[in-house]
Amino acid sequence: MQEKGTISISTENIFPIIKKFLYSDHEVFLRELVSNAVDATQKLQRLASIGEFKGELPDQKVEVKVDKKAKTITISDHGIGMTADEVKKYINQIAFSGAMDFIEKYKDKGGESQIIGMFGLGFYSAFMVAKKVEIVTKSYQEGAEAVKWSCDGSTEFEITSAKRDEIGTDVIVYIDKDNKEFLEEYKIREILNKYCKFLPVPIVFGEREETVKDDKGEPLKDKDDKPITKKVPDIINNPNPIWTKKPAKLNDEDYLAFYKELYPMSEDPLFWIHLNVDYPFHLTGILYFPKIKNELELNRNKIQLYSRQVFITDEVDNIVPEFLMLLHGVIDSPDIPLNVSRSYLQSDANVKKINNYITKKVAEKLGQLFKKDREAFEKKWESLNLFVKYGIITDEKFYEKAKDFTLLENVDGKFFTFDEYKKHIEANQKDKDGSLVFIYSTDPEKQDAFIQSAKTKGYDVLKLTGPLDNHFVNTMEMKLEKTRWKRVDAESVDKLVEKDEKPESVLSKDDEEKVKKLFEEAINDKNYTVQVEPLSPDELPVVLTMPEFMRRMKDMQKLGGGSPYMMMGDLPDQFNVIINANHPMVGKILKEKDEKKQKALAVESFELALLSQNLLTGNRLTNFIKRSIELLK
Repeated sequence: MQEKGTISISTENIFPIIKKFLYSDHEVFLRELVSNAVDATQKLQRLASIGEFKGELPDQKVEVKVDKKAKTITISDHGIGMTADEVKKYINQIAFSGAMDFIEKYKDKGGESQIIGMFGLGFYSAFMVAKKVEIVTKSYQEGAEAVKWSCDGSTEFEITSAKRDEIGTDVIVYIDKDNKEFLEEYKIREILNKYCKFLPVPIVFGEREETVKDDKGEPLKDKDDKPITKKVPDIINNPNPIWTKKPAKLNDEDYLAFYKELYPMSEDPLFWIHLNVDYPFHLTGILYFPKIKNELELNRNKIQLYSRQVFITDEVDNIVPEFLMLLHGVIDSPDIPLNVSRSYLQSDANVKKINNYITKKVAEKLGQLFKKDREAFEKKWESLNLFVKYGIITDEKFYEKAKDFTLLENVDGKFFTFDEYKKHIEANQKDKDGSLVFIYSTDPEKQDAFIQSAKTKGYDVLKLTGPLDNHFVNTMEMKLEKTRWKRVDAESVDKLVEKDEKPESVLSKDDEEKVKKLFEEAINDKNYTVQVEPLSPDELPVVLTMPEFMRRMKDMQKLGGGSPYMMMGDLPDQFNVIINANHPMVGKILKEKDEKKQKALAVESFELALLSQNLLTGNRLTNFIKRSIELLK
């Protein structure tokens, strides 16, 4: 048997276009050919299960071989195979109206690697790396003869009779001179591990040494007492990953072992969510909550996307909600349009449903954990709060569910829900307008003096030290009615919660003006605004604060990310220097007759305030120490 013909396309330059258009991700050819082999194997299994194939099932595996001498890669399966007519039908007909039409029609459909499977180019992706491709195949159908198809990358093909005893297909790819790296075994293993790690049929690549064991599982040894080994086929994949199994049949050890399989170097996760839904879309998978400390470890590309156990991508934007991009794990769905553009993904109805479903499942899981064991939930909060706050900031639907289990931690390590905290501070922290004032610290060690002053007044101080807490504060101020949020060092302690009553000053108006002028001349810096206020005598003589609005703007600038405050350029540090009119030291400075010493005392008091906030450094700190010694003398 011999037949020659022309592949059914209306242009002769489709192969150069395939090579050029798909070149940036040309390793994907192996994924496509192995996936085709797996499909053929599963189809035969299906036919056997319904009685359409009555013979004995051959070894159900796909084998990949590299022959450096012959410069070939061979992908072999024992699947349904093809007759000569099926080869002509499935291999020789590519339904494109023309190469240029193809480019115009699909140029906006996303990354090159995604186009292959979408438009029937799976098999032809081999020509990205090949100078010739051969197919040797034998159909499962009774009486079928083996055939060989060959093509050199032009539109010409040849079909001849072939010798093959078992049913199935070999695809032999003759690697061209520009793609020699695909003849290296490490490269093929790397690609198979990336794309085929969880394919549902065993994938064999090469051999490995295995210790021979007796009936009791003990290693057999030779006369020199060395373990006896043998070479066995090296199966590089796990055909039955746990996301394909029912949750009821799995235990914690199974989930943790799979996590180690995905991320060998990672610390055990906090917990996980097993996704399993059949309607209105198909989705399985496992999402793990990793341990995250007080850093925004936005390690994206940790969630792997599969379609029927074939790895597609680790870029899951739009499919997974933005705030859950911090999660690790696997999602597998045949309903996600994998081979189209990002803009299409954003508008696709199934993708939106999947996105909403994942948000709902995560919120439900967190809510269950909170209700079941609050103490354990509180212990996990250091890692969890980043996920939860990110979700609250970015996703209104998530906030509606999360507001009941979101925790606020104070500087004493006590936890409250929003409702609990409102009741906790209602007696002391309601201002003259009836708003509750949430006082918080972003650095309890640095702001300790302010925290102690607040506690003296009977105030509670929250600990908000995370990278998202500035955004979180802004968000919650809008969501929680009649609340104001102030950092503990944003005002003098008497102004944190503004009341109608005001403490009286022991200084006259004239003396207050003298003190103000004295300190302005001593500080001599336009970034410090001097104010004289009657505070408790127990407070420091000079208190340094940064207005809440100014500090939030600066924090937004540090985070960047398109904040409108980035347009302003770097904002200078601007502080309020509050002189405590009721502190004895201020009275002493005012009464000092020696102008030089008076100024030195004013500077000393100011720099003590700087020191209390770790703002006294370098030459200024050195001079402060020298001056302090002189004043002590």
